[in-house]
Amino acid sequence: MHRRTLLLAAAALPFAALPGFAAAAAETTIRIMKSPTCGCCTAWADRLAAAGFTTEVRDVADEELWAMKERLGVSGDLASCHTAVAGPYVIEGHVPAEDIQRLLAEQPEALGLTVPGMPIGSPGMEMGDEREAFDTLLILADGSTEVFASHS
Repeated sequence: MHRRTLLLAAAALPFAALPGFAAAAAETTIRIMKSPTCGCCTAWADRLAAAGFTTEVRDVADEELWAMKERLGVSGDLASCHTAVAGPYVIEGHVPAEDIQRLLAEQPEALGLTVPGMPIGSPGMEMGDEREAFDTLLILADGSTEVFASHS
């Protein structure tokens, strides 16, 4: 486990047993790091805000963004155009808000979620009626993944 993930998880532990924690998790601030020129990242942040999340969007240089991905355990094959942190978890790419809400409610032992690439029709990547099926993957502590949710 990476130091940042461990620190974020440790800070959240005292709250995990409190009544209503799942509801409070839905109000988690999502900190988003993106390239200044990426419009789909802004559109994704707007979808999260519409779902009730508080978002903080920060434009960063590409080198800083890729360094952040590496520090948080996001390998190149799991990467997308933006990286976010929600509670103790990394959120990579166009992950649907409902998947983030479920992650925060269930609190699995994992690094976070990713939607690799930029599937058409995923949140922020809407193109009319065009849609690609995609999976949201749970990134485990060892860097392996498992399907967390499927979207068609």
